[in-house]
Amino acid sequence: MAPSRLSTAQVSRLRLIVIQALVFSLLATLGVRLFYLQVRHGDAYQAAAASQSKREIVRQPVRGIIVDAQGRPLVTNRSAWVVSLDQGVLDGLDDADKATLMKRVAKAVDVSPKKQNEAIANWSGTRYQPVPIATDVSESTALRILEQPEDFPGVVAEKQTLRSYPRPYGINAAGVLGYLSPITEDENDNAKERGDESLNNTSMVGRSGVEKEYDQWLRGMPGYDTVTVDSVGREIGRGDSVASQPGDTLVTSIDAKVQGRAEKLLAESIETARGTFDKITGRNYEADSGSVVVMEAQTGRLVAMASQPTYDPEEWVGGITQKQLDRLYSEKAGYPLLPRATQGQFAPGSTWKPFMTVGALNNGYSRDTLLDCSSGLQVGNRWFKNYESAAYGNITFAQALELSCDTFFYRIAVNYWQKYGSNPADIKAKDPLVETAKAFGFGKRTGIDLPGESAGRIADRKWKAEYYEAMKGYYCRMDEKKNAPTPFLQLFAHEFCVEGNYYRTGDAVNFSIGQGDTMVTPIQLARAYASLANGGTLYEPRVGKAVVSGDGTVVEKIEPKVAGKVKMSAKSIDYVNEALLGTPRSGTLAWKFGGFPLDEVKVRGKTGTAEVTGKQTTGWVATYNKKYVVIMTISQGGTGSGAVGDAVRKLWESLYGIEEGGAEVRPAKAAIKGIDPPRNLPAFGADGSIVAPKD
Repeated sequence: MAPSRLSTAQVSRLRLIVIQALVFSLLATLGVRLFYLQVRHGDAYQAAAASQSKREIVRQPVRGIIVDAQGRPLVTNRSAWVVSLDQGVLDGLDDADKATLMKRVAKAVDVSPKKQNEAIANWSGTRYQPVPIATDVSESTALRILEQPEDFPGVVAEKQTLRSYPRPYGINAAGVLGYLSPITEDENDNAKERGDESLNNTSMVGRSGVEKEYDQWLRGMPGYDTVTVDSVGREIGRGDSVASQPGDTLVTSIDAKVQGRAEKLLAESIETARGTFDKITGRNYEADSGSVVVMEAQTGRLVAMASQPTYDPEEWVGGITQKQLDRLYSEKAGYPLLPRATQGQFAPGSTWKPFMTVGALNNGYSRDTLLDCSSGLQVGNRWFKNYESAAYGNITFAQALELSCDTFFYRIAVNYWQKYGSNPADIKAKDPLVETAKAFGFGKRTGIDLPGESAGRIADRKWKAEYYEAMKGYYCRMDEKKNAPTPFLQLFAHEFCVEGNYYRTGDAVNFSIGQGDTMVTPIQLARAYASLANGGTLYEPRVGKAVVSGDGTVVEKIEPKVAGKVKMSAKSIDYVNEALLGTPRSGTLAWKFGGFPLDEVKVRGKTGTAEVTGKQTTGWVATYNKKYVVIMTISQGGTGSGAVGDAVRKLWESLYGIEEGGAEVRPAKAAIKGIDPPRNLPAFGADGSIVAPKD
């Protein structure tokens, strides 16, 4: 029997049932999915959707100010309209639209498209941070940009807080204060890894000076505003806000009045030196750089510190151009970014001799020792002359310091070399003078609270052996090829290649008077002279005095820190202190200190004139009393007393309120009565508030 066939009606009914089943299955699936999304996980998806429509706008804090010891502002802040370009938006424009936009911006803020592109190309911050192209824009221009976003896509106009420099007494103080620049991407990433919420990709950070050293206190804590935006990024509402916290105030030990005077005197001394004829070279002195340091002898605090050449820290405000940056790093401009007081390294010349005297008195010599101050001394095959070939016969240590006799100290160096180190290849041989220099802190950093300090150099046996290993290839090739630029250098290359590691008598002789390869920084020399004044304590020099919050609370008190004690007899230090009283009275500084009230202000001093191969002489004057150390130097500026003697004297007059003018100086008692300088007052009152600025 054949199978029955379904009727057409039955087939249609079956198809309808299948379709209904499929529809119900789909509806059930959608219902379950909807329940899963809206009920089971609705809160999570709602939060995610909300987060996509909210943005956090970072509000940078107002950076803390920097004041001097009297509360005078050295670095403050000001508000200004700044116009910037958002690189992310610009990258989304085609070339024609981008060119049109830049022309429109150029017309608005008077910054050419070329300069806009240069600003973007030279930007050191992250690409997510708008690049400032115009600072101090008028409010009307800024409001026009804000009110016409369709004409200025990617152009940001906002009020920003910028660093300001009031310059009390006309000071520059760039080497002390430092400058700011945008945070780099690596720095921002490192801050995130550390969990440091005080930094973000639009932060400005300290790059040098106290701006860098005390950055963590000065920078403050950013805040933020939460805004709701639509799908195209337009703001449609406001959410939570967290206020930013301003940075703390840094109180320094700098006295703006003394700082201004020191800077002016250093600049004038350099200018005078450049107009002075050098008989040896047959041309005027180049006077290419200089430095001055005024330090409290009993604490190591800096009262003033300056270097030349210098720069204007205002150049960094609102972004610096490549042209400006190139000049700051250029040899032609004298490397203005280099703070000579802490990073400049110079041969100390005869300012070295007081420390050599202490060393000799602690190693076999006595106050009664008499040595010949002859016009010269034969050492090996070389005649080492006394400066200007003067001869004074048998003299004491005190007279040798007062007259700055070289041959006196040569004889001490030769004696020690013959006694302890006649084997020139023995790098472990005892050397009392080298040991003394190290005891006074030379050859290592002082620990000053400024970044990038140089360590100087003690050119002893170990250093010479290490230098030989590093340079023998270079000089041996020069010796072999006979291609030295001068006959002297050719001879030097040959001798160096053969026995450049030998520490000979000539090296010891040079070391004893601060010549040869030994180098010091002005801050090292100031710290060492301070140790003579205070009985042998070596302090870590300090610029910072305290960190104070906005409500007047002392956050951090920066106390003087002892780095060590000079392990030399107190009698030898006392002897040197007594001997150096003679330098400004009847020694090499006497012609500059005539009429100065030395009986009341007991200034001690030492001059130095360091000879440098291929250059003109470097002049030093180092002076001190129980309260202060005043040191000034000019590279390629001539003799110490001749180059900076007048300036050093005027600085002492400023410190003690003495009238200028030699014979016009007021009577000593009147000049000195009640003269404790106002910088010894606290920089903040009993309640922690900053003391009002005082002259």
